[in-house]
Amino acid sequence: MKNAILALSFGAFLGLAPNIVRAQIVEIDGSSTVFPVTEAVAEEFQKAKKGKIKVTVGISGTGGGFKKFCRGETDIQDASRPILKSEMADCKKIGVDYIELPVAFDALTVIVNPKNNWSPSMTVPELKKIWEPAAQGKITNWNQVRSSWPNAPLKLFGAGADSGTFDYFTEAITGKAKSSRGDFTASEDDNVLVQGVANDVNALGFFGYAYYAENTKKLKAVAVDNGKGGVAPSEKTVLDGTYQPLSRPIYIYVNKKSLAKPEVKEFADFYLKHAPKLVKEVKYVPLPDKVYTLGAGRLKSGKVGTAFGGSAEVGVTIDDLMKREPKL
Repeated sequence: MKNAILALSFGAFLGLAPNIVRAQIVEIDGSSTVFPVTEAVAEEFQKAKKGKIKVTVGISGTGGGFKKFCRGETDIQDASRPILKSEMADCKKIGVDYIELPVAFDALTVIVNPKNNWSPSMTVPELKKIWEPAAQGKITNWNQVRSSWPNAPLKLFGAGADSGTFDYFTEAITGKAKSSRGDFTASEDDNVLVQGVANDVNALGFFGYAYYAENTKKLKAVAVDNGKGGVAPSEKTVLDGTYQPLSRPIYIYVNKKSLAKPEVKEFADFYLKHAPKLVKEVKYVPLPDKVYTLGAGRLKSGKVGTAFGGSAEVGVTIDDLMKREPKL
């Protein structure tokens, strides 16, 4: 009897004990911008599976998430910009192939405090003047940006260096990804930025549209003037292409090897099927049905790679997105 117990204990140690079922977990990390969509999908999926599959969703930022993803530590990566060349190389080193799936469009939003009554609209050159590296320690008051604005301190809040939103915003506004002043409050957690701007009348910040839409009583969106007058962020201005240069697609990346796990395949299929409804619920702009159908086809065929060549492009439209084919 003692020998039988010892054998069972040893078998359990080796993972061979009878009636022990491997926990089904889908592990996701990455962008806080994409997080509201993925969180909503995860909640619906777990309800549908009645708790038999667990989905974990982290928010270490697009860059931080890709570090984990390209080490093979996560199944799915949330990304608010395309994978970069350095990240592609990291994935290639250990054989992580990925399927790139656009899931929504975001109107990256510049926001101020509701009591700000002087800057309903800002030009792209004014935003550049505020955020470019040369502004550090020099552009510190509102009236230095436009003389009619108050002589009051300019308090800045923005995405952290590991954030895809930081990469995209700096590419679009200063002309080079990650090229920014460093003297601002930075965080990969957009809720920290929401509170920062909501609590300071002199604050200005930027983050994904969903976080603004959830906090319209605490925040005010700034219309962005790209040379044709100020355009406010909205579903309409994203779809008609007038909200530029801050409209952008957002993505998930699925580790191809992870698709061998039924729970990951089921979740990815569920994501694309339910994305149009859930994307709208969390205040982003759904893509045309054809894009989700194309994505489902990529999942089924195992079509790996990126349609962007390793850079965070500015000004990509929905029509352009639909024409691109991923490549490694």
